[in-house]
Amino acid sequence: MKTLDPGLAAHLGGGVTTLCHCWRVARKDSTVLGFTDHDRDLLIDGVTYKAATGFTATAIEDQLGLAVSNLDVDGALSSAAITEDDLNAGLYDDAAVTIMRVNWQDVSQRVVLRSGFLGQVTRGETSFSAELRGLAAKLDQSAGRIFQRTCAWELGDARCRIDLGAPAHHGSGTIASVISNFDFTASGIGSFASGVFSRGKITWSSGDNAGLEIEVKSHSQGSPNSRLSLFLPMPRPMQVGDAFTITAGCDKTPATCRDRFANVVNFGGFPHMPGNDFALSFAKQGDNNDGTSLGGGFRG
Repeated sequence: MKTLDPGLAAHLGGGVTTLCHCWRVARKDSTVLGFTDHDRDLLIDGVTYKAATGFTATAIEDQLGLAVSNLDVDGALSSAAITEDDLNAGLYDDAAVTIMRVNWQDVSQRVVLRSGFLGQVTRGETSFSAELRGLAAKLDQSAGRIFQRTCAWELGDARCRIDLGAPAHHGSGTIASVISNFDFTASGIGSFASGVFSRGKITWSSGDNAGLEIEVKSHSQGSPNSRLSLFLPMPRPMQVGDAFTITAGCDKTPATCRDRFANVVNFGGFPHMPGNDFALSFAKQGDNNDGTSLGGGFRG
């Protein structure tokens, strides 16, 4: 149950109300945006909430227990603050969202209806739809140590201890030719063996995608240039001459940890962990490990 500000409670108890919805969006790059379905802009706590009549929201559905409560917010790509390129670049992924009910005549009278974060964002030719996930959705994500055969660490983090800035694991280059939205050849990284940058990361330092980062699907050496393939296309076209830095990748297997990084001592997986077949096995009568009879006993 929500506790209302006395002023807002008195306003709601009156015969006429002057209410509107406000959306506060805080992206991970520290950009904060505000929108309202009122017909003029509102200033709340230093954030200007732009009038955006193209925004519509589905009904808010609350679930019992820890079930995820979701809400969809639809809008037109009409605001200068929301661009197709930014949506493509993932700048709104996992952004924190707060929805408020506000008295537009006195913005100090307001109540938070829902807090959460953006989930899946889909877009069309002239509009977009953003899924707002409730705070309980975080409880559905894995937390703590995961026991698995492959390494659980992120390459280069404090538990892995690999220095991705070292010359053996870090390079820079420029695009020599663009093959497709996913593939291109590059100069400047020819001294690295094939596969070193597979599953690594590219950070663009020039061009239309400057500042963006994306994961590398595969890396192979050719003559005279190297070939790189991306898991996803860049939101803006890649062009010959675009510069980038690139870091090594890891498939999280013990062999790669040993041969490429000499870091088995910090390997975060359990390669000898029994699989599902072993965990679900049961004792059988008359069988031995080598196929001979046990003479009626049971194998434990």
